[in-house]
Amino acid sequence: MFMKLSQQTLLLFVLNFFDAVLTIYWIHNGFASEGNQLMARLLDIGYVPFLLVKTAVGALAAAVLWNWGNLRLAQCGLTVVLTIYISLMGIHIITGLYAFGFI
Repeated sequence: MFMKLSQQTLLLFVLNFFDAVLTIYWIHNGFASEGNQLMARLLDIGYVPFLLVKTAVGALAAAVLWNWGNLRLAQCGLTVVLTIYISLMGIHIITGLYAFGFI
């Protein structure tokens, strides 16, 4: 792999955090809605509970991957999840381009 496990795990946590912050921003400004119904309910309660739960889930996933990263299943899972989060960042970029009138 091109990155060490520790770098990949940190990247996963950072992408998870940015996904949460950008989701709050887009929803607050009326450009998007939350597709995950559980997280949408947390957003109904408030931004802080949403951010805390989203960050806690990301931290838990990162801790599991950090501790058991030597297992093939964890390595494959990390690759899949990083691919998903990188794709989500692409969606956030497209949303931003739309929100600021570039699309």
